[in-house]
Amino acid sequence: MKFTIPFLSIKEKTITNVQQKFEKHFEKILLVTLTLISIYNFSIYYMNKLGLAYNDARSHLDIGRRVVEGLKPGLAQLGSVWLPLPHLLMVPTIWNDFMWHTGLAGALQSMIAFVATGMLIYLFLKKLNVDMLGRVVAIFVWVTNVNVLYMQSTAMTELLLIMTSLAGMYYLFLWQKDNKALHLIKSAFWVMLASLNRYDGWFLFCLAILIIGIITMKRKGYKTTEGTILFFSTVAGLGIVLWFLWNLVIFKDPLYFILGPYSAHAQQQQLADAGVLSTKGNIFLSLKVYFYAAIYNVGMIPSLLGVFGAVVMFLDKKISRNGRLVLTLLWSPFIFNVLALFLGHSVLFVQGISGDTWFNVRYGLMMVPSVAIFIGYLIYRLKNYRYVFIGLLLLVTLLANMNRDAVTIDDARVGSSQKNVTEVSGWLGKHAAEKDGFVLISAASHDAIIFSSGLPMNKFIHEGTGDYWKSATKAPDRWARWIIMRTNDKNDQTFRLVDETHSLYKYDLVGHYPFADIYEIKPEFVGQLETKPVIKNQK
Repeated sequence: MKFTIPFLSIKEKTITNVQQKFEKHFEKILLVTLTLISIYNFSIYYMNKLGLAYNDARSHLDIGRRVVEGLKPGLAQLGSVWLPLPHLLMVPTIWNDFMWHTGLAGALQSMIAFVATGMLIYLFLKKLNVDMLGRVVAIFVWVTNVNVLYMQSTAMTELLLIMTSLAGMYYLFLWQKDNKALHLIKSAFWVMLASLNRYDGWFLFCLAILIIGIITMKRKGYKTTEGTILFFSTVAGLGIVLWFLWNLVIFKDPLYFILGPYSAHAQQQQLADAGVLSTKGNIFLSLKVYFYAAIYNVGMIPSLLGVFGAVVMFLDKKISRNGRLVLTLLWSPFIFNVLALFLGHSVLFVQGISGDTWFNVRYGLMMVPSVAIFIGYLIYRLKNYRYVFIGLLLLVTLLANMNRDAVTIDDARVGSSQKNVTEVSGWLGKHAAEKDGFVLISAASHDAIIFSSGLPMNKFIHEGTGDYWKSATKAPDRWARWIIMRTNDKNDQTFRLVDETHSLYKYDLVGHYPFADIYEIKPEFVGQLETKPVIKNQK
């Protein structure tokens, strides 16, 4: 393998023993380096209190915790709002209070995914015969992206999706080269995991089937194509089938995750009714919004170099047609997100373009590994300009890291993805910790309050507590010492149900805050409260 180490000023044609040993051990060096970078950045964002800034991060952690603790623990707590893989991966550690409250139980999988993605970028380019300098530059683009470094330090799901999707693409690329069934199985396995993480994985599953069909049809005809697609789909589609079955068994409706009251569809409908789902039915605005989200996450210069590198890659006859066909999957996040915005299945606010704040702008992060691979290939193919490109990357990266300029942090701190619930959770932590009694609250609306209060999960009655929830929303004064809800907001399940009982006269409003109000039962009614778990053997 011919390559150059610029800081040693070694010419490309000269391969020394030092270089050979360096390349031989580089993967081990890379693994250790990525791990250290990951740990360091988690500690930085944890100490700066940014690791738990996302409201969704706290919700993910609470879902995992409810599987092992609460008034009705068990796998049913996985619910149907989000796909189950991230929460299942938390179960081995989330029982520990430190792992729960630091967010490490969720961040750990993001950190592992960060390291694995860096390795996959390196291996992907190695299989494309890119030289060492191109591979190193691509990894540099990945590991120095401030948005990536922040998100890998959180309990969010983006990094896990990136890793599982890229692994599925990588093994599919190997399969088109050698036609080995083992590589097809590995690709199917990782696509299956991606489909259990986020619905982006379902789109990747469909595209992968299409590409496998085209490649196999050209090689071996219809019958073999039919068998190959069935073989791949059986493994890759297993997670999707299981999710339909899960919703059928738990919620008596296989489409509950699509049409249920807590589904993305229901949330998008509320936004549409409010007139803020501007991308729905507007393909040009959908393209513009996601394009800017990608630019803000990737950076302008890396994005331009990435597009240039993609053009070079897809025009390069050194890569087979089948290889280039598989490489189109690197654009799948862009296509999926634009379609989701256009169809109204997703919402993304880019300040100044759609909405007056940030919201879900982190979706643009999905393009970072693709851009890294495109840039690595560009460095490899356009050798005469490689140092100009590297200089530009070094300059913009230095500026971004000096300023810690990350749109994902802005979204988490001041955008619509955050909720400053410290007033409500602080009140609960101070006044409810030492008193017996339950807190009635909607987890769908106020999971961040549950997490931030520091109270044990079995202190809360919420939608997932079965008979406790049914009883408490019919007779609050028997079960709830405190009620947390947005008064007069019918979208808050707690208010909607409690309001129908006409029982609020038995409570004092002890706190009125932007995100929720706090009600405490009047002293004369405390004696009739149930303050201990008494319902047994819930199904």
